[in-house]
Amino acid sequence: MQFWFAMAITSNPTSHWGHFQVFISTRQGSWVISRISKHGYPLDMVLRTRFRSMLQNVLPRRVRTWMWERQMNQWFNHEYYSLAPQNKYLMKLPAVNDDLPSRILYGAIKVKSRVVELTETSAIFEDGTVEKDIDIIIFATGYTYSFPFLEDSLVKVEDNMVSLYKYMFPPHLEKSTLACIGLIQPQGSIFPTAEMQARWATRVFKGLCTLPSERTMMEDIIKRNKRRIDLFGKSESQLFLTNYINYLDDLATEIGAKPDLLSLLFRDPKLAVKLYFGPCSSYQYRLEGPGKWEGARSAILSQEQRLLKPLKTRAVAPTFNFPVSFLLQILGLIALALVFVFQLQWY
Repeated sequence: MQFWFAMAITSNPTSHWGHFQVFISTRQGSWVISRISKHGYPLDMVLRTRFRSMLQNVLPRRVRTWMWERQMNQWFNHEYYSLAPQNKYLMKLPAVNDDLPSRILYGAIKVKSRVVELTETSAIFEDGTVEKDIDIIIFATGYTYSFPFLEDSLVKVEDNMVSLYKYMFPPHLEKSTLACIGLIQPQGSIFPTAEMQARWATRVFKGLCTLPSERTMMEDIIKRNKRRIDLFGKSESQLFLTNYINYLDDLATEIGAKPDLLSLLFRDPKLAVKLYFGPCSSYQYRLEGPGKWEGARSAILSQEQRLLKPLKTRAVAPTFNFPVSFLLQILGLIALALVFVFQLQWY
């Protein structure tokens, strides 16, 4: 979450933490969401789908912004809690925190504006308010990126930015023998992302995949940077932010592991629907290509059952709900066909 720092106040620093009054100072605010999403499913299973990614790619900015803000405010209205971000049109990564809204609600945490001055025991905020008797200040101002173990000529950092082809390869090396794994902030889990990067890097090192010319790589870096600023803004906390599924598909295309949804729609429609509307997990990139796994299809189709099984510790009579989502899936399949027809992709 993009807070500058948090402060705790108490008359007795050794007392129980529950007696502290905590203030959070933020420059621009932030969206806050819970790990638990619709119907109690984990957040990633609901948000990280190809259908949602397609909507983000093709819808006009005004519609995207409206949908994003509406989705972020489903849990609670951020304006009521003084958390609403200034630049709502940017698709910034929200903070995932189950406790913050409730603690603000009962007064344990108070959200403040930017700090303009600190005295020995007080903090003066941008809105003119002053909080006194500060005992503890916790700075949370982000990171400075550096590679002290490498020569500057290999990986150069300018304005906390690192110019890497697809966030991995230095474009100017004569031989592609160096790759940065995990130096990225996907709108999803870092682990499948780093795994996909490693799969591509190893094939490049073996000579099974080749990189384009330095000029082509630099053009791609510039293009991605412009797209990132357009979607997420210029904040230093968003320097490596990228669309999760688009990026995974991009790397999967490099190694020949991207699932062919249009072909699957005719050969295995049940699987195609799951791939498009279900969570985009690593199994999708084990259906074909190098590293293919025979159990990938079964793993994809059984994700929901395997998730819910350990939660069902008490027998509960099932309820019947009319499958309204089926109509949405039909509309989504039509949209999927249109996407392939017009080759709408974003990297």
